[in-house]
Amino acid sequence: MSAPLPERLARVKPLAAFVAALVLVLAGLFLPGIVGAAVLLLLVGGLAYVSSLTWRVQPARTRVLRVAILALLAAVAVAKIVG
Repeated sequence: MSAPLPERLARVKPLAAFVAALVLVLAGLFLPGIVGAAVLLLLVGGLAYVSSLTWRVQPARTRVLRVAILALLAAVAVAKIVG
């Protein structure tokens, strides 16, 4: 049986997670219209889920930064859909 998600995520190297997120953000920004917006919205959903797993143990400043980044990514995705 596989380990729970938080345990699997704890084994991921931080650099690998950063590079993967960066690649997804850049893909979402450079892909046209709805495709790019879909990539960004999937990323927002995944990051929101991972943030919810660690929400209770994060300092308030980190929580604010995470919410701001997620809101910015979601706003960019909506702008890509509308425009």
